[in-house]
Formats: sequence, structure tokens, C-alpha cells
Amino acid sequence: MATLEQLADWVAAADSVVVLSGAGVSTASGVPDFRGPNGLWTRDPKAERLAHIDAYVSDPELRREAWRRRLSGARRRPEPNEAHLALAELERLGRLERLVTQNVDGLHQDAGNDPERVVEIHGTLREASCLDCGWRGPMAPVLARVEAGEQDPPCDECGGMLKSATISFGQALDPAELQRAHDATIEAEIFIAVGSSLVVHPVAMLPRVAMDAGARLAVLNGEPTGYDGEAHVVVHDDVSRTLPDLVAEVRRRL
Repeated sequence: MATLEQLADWVAAADSVVVLSGAGVSTASGVPDFRGPNGLWTRDPKAERLAHIDAYVSDPELRREAWRRRLSGARRRPEPNEAHLALAELERLGRLERLVTQNVDGLHQDAGNDPERVVEIHGTLREASCLDCGWRGPMAPVLARVEAGEQDPPCDECGGMLKSATISFGQALDPAELQRAHDATIEAEIFIAVGSSLVVHPVAMLPRVAMDAGARLAVLNGEPTGYDGEAHVVVHDDVSRTLPDLVAEVRRRL
């Protein structure tokens, strides 16, 4: 199996590098993952129910709780960590074609990645959407209504049900975003999965798509994944250390 230094050689020489980022990229920013020992769902089983669309639609109290949590989260907005900054630097070096993220926190854009290169495959907390008419817009004005006393604010356009513009369990991924991710993956020479457990489908199939198309696969994650036996590079470490080390090595080769 190749080393991180060998991966840097490949990244420096490649025409197309695609990165898939998961929850482990944002944990150093204080954003908890979901399934880990200290994950959000491990510590708070109710939080997992909040992520299911059927429960959200059918339970008014659950929706009110969801809005309280969104407002609380917006008040303590996290900052990008070294992993986010490293991926932004990789783009500035001309070595990142596409960044597909499972995260919904917007920290890649805050770190400096071009929003046009970022595929938010599971949506974003920074926008709200209406489940009835399809309206979508900034989250901040909706949260201002919550702060003013609206516990479950309806859509201004149609009076329908609002939620964050994230993909809940039971909702389909945006076909256009999924296609963008797939198109970039099949063109990748190097596919790097960072901070992802690689168990949530269909996104977990992207490394397979990349390898089947001839790409080299690197897995950088704090815990083992199901792809470790096939990947060309595997590093089990905190990605807020691994990614800066990788990008520093790439920079030296350019």
C-alpha cells in the first residue's frame, strides 16, 4: 500500500482530483459526527429521529424542537478547521477539480473553496426550503422569525411546511447534484475520501465508481472503512492533521 508521500506525488501530477468529505472533516470545528462514540445520535437518540422526514412531517412538537436546535446552532456558528483550510489550499494550487461533501455546515465555502466546485450532496443548513411549494431561500430570515416567537414558521409563499434545505432520511437526493458528483467521479484520476465512514448510500458508492473508472482511491479517516482493503492509500488519523500534511507535500512537488 502506498504512503501519504506517494499520494502527494499522484495528486501533484494528476489532471483531475476529486475529494469526498464526510463528518470527520468538521469534528475539529466542534460539529459532532453522527455515529461515532461521541456522535450526535450516540449521545442523543432523539436527534436521529429529527433526521427522518416522516417524523418531521407528522409530529408538530418534533418540528418545533428542530427549529429550536437550528436557532441554537446558528448562534454558535463554527469556524473552518485545518482540514477545511487544507482543501481550500488544494484548490488554490489547482489540484482540486471537485469537492463532494456529505456535510451540511457550509464550512468548505467559509474556508475558501469555490461554491461552484462544491457539491453539497446532502444539502445545506444555510438555506430553508418548503416541502409544499418548493420555495428555497436563506435560512437567516426564517430563524429571525423563530427568534421572534414563531415556533414552527410556515412558508411565506404558500403557508406550507418549512425545513432546512438538507436531505433527511426518507428524502431523495437532488438528482442534479448527484449527477454532478457522479460525472466528476468517473473523470477522476485520484479520488480521496476524507473523514467519511463510507456507509451512507448512494454516496458510499462513489469510491467504487471511481475505482471502476480507473482512479486511484485514498481513504483518510479516523476509523476503518469498508474500502480499506481495496484503497491504494489508507491513513487512520485525525484528518485535521493528515490533510495539511498531504497538501504541504503536494505544494513541495509543484
